Amino acid sequence: MSTPSSTAPFGDAVMAHAEALARWSDHPDNLTCTYLTPAHRATARQLQAWMQEAGFDTVRQDAVGNVIGRYRAAPGCDEPMLVATGSHYDTVRDGGKYDGRLGILLPIAVVAELHRRGERLPFDFEVVGFAEEEGVRYGGSFLGSSAYIGAFDGAQLDRQDADGIPLRQAMHDAGLDPAGAAGQAVDSRLRHYFEVHIEQGPVLQQRGLPLGVVTSIAGCVRRRVTLAGAAGHAGTTPMDLRRDAACAAAEIVLAVEARCAQAPGLVGTVGMLEVPGGSINVIPGACHLTLDVRAAQDAERDRALDDLEARIAEICARRRIEWTCEELMRVPATPCAPSHQALWRQAVAKQGVTVLDLPSGAGHDAMLLGRVVPASMLFVRCGNGGVSHNPQETMTAADAQLAGQAVLDFLRAFGADAPR
Repeated sequence: MSTPSSTAPFGDAVMAHAEALARWSDHPDNLTCTYLTPAHRATARQLQAWMQEAGFDTVRQDAVGNVIGRYRAAPGCDEPMLVATGSHYDTVRDGGKYDGRLGILLPIAVVAELHRRGERLPFDFEVVGFAEEEGVRYGGSFLGSSAYIGAFDGAQLDRQDADGIPLRQAMHDAGLDPAGAAGQAVDSRLRHYFEVHIEQGPVLQQRGLPLGVVTSIAGCVRRRVTLAGAAGHAGTTPMDLRRDAACAAAEIVLAVEARCAQAPGLVGTVGMLEVPGGSINVIPGACHLTLDVRAAQDAERDRALDDLEARIAEICARRRIEWTCEELMRVPATPCAPSHQALWRQAVAKQGVTVLDLPSGAGHDAMLLGRVVPASMLFVRCGNGGVSHNPQETMTAADAQLAGQAVLDFLRAFGADAPR
């Protein structure tokens, strides 16, 4: 084996490539890369080029634009199983350089190192750059990973973006195959999927740790609450006769905060709060608010939702407010495979790093893959207090280097028990 060309081949490659990808954006003043825009398509082409340079045996785009590179198993492996990893290369508006993209760039760098060493694994290894996870342009997240596992909803093809362009047309114009999107199927040899992702939170930074082993991806429920009171003159309606929808909403917001502070890993957010047609001198007669509740265990999340529903009913009855609640989304929690968590703990410890288990409060493509195969995740520390989905999102080459070595050790340990 030749000597390494860099003392930090994983970290240096990730940082340089993340900077390079950030040059392609839908807007000149920030990083925005949404599904099938020119910037998005340029990003896909660059990922393909880097996969080819790294030594992948095959590199392709599928029907929805997922960029897929496969590094074949060592010669002599009889019908090898498949292990996959990846993340998304689209971004939110005015986003960061590492969310999603770390999980593509790091395994590309790992394959490049394996190829340089002439080392093959006892299984086929696939790296997937999922074309869309954020749902910014067409709504509905996980377009890329749903297609990869054969669960793409063909009804999405009729969705239109803000300019009235149907998804079907955007895919056709990009040279993709809208008709084939729903016809894809997961490879029957796939046995495990893992994802490396920045934490998108402050825990690792606060603990002074570069890596963390994910135990579960939180299940999320989103609801819209509509409150109806009575509008009235701000100067002539006595306080005890008011049916103020905004005051009820304020109590509900504080109730969400109080209830979701009662259990570690349980979080609740009122992200949108609106007084439609509000005026400075009119008592709010209506109010709309959203509710997002997440937990690593669905049962814990649902207990909180039940309690909050009862609390909303009590608040509204006392204030003589009518209310309705519409559920917008329900995604089950995805526990990470215990046996693979154990392999990650070994890989992290091997880097001389204290092992920390933690849940993921954010959703990831691993949630979709977890429907068909065991899934696991490795978190990498965020800087700037853990900020993500933001231009201030950052990480270090040193942390990426540790993560890359942990990935390599994980793959070798996983392969130790693979059939030959």
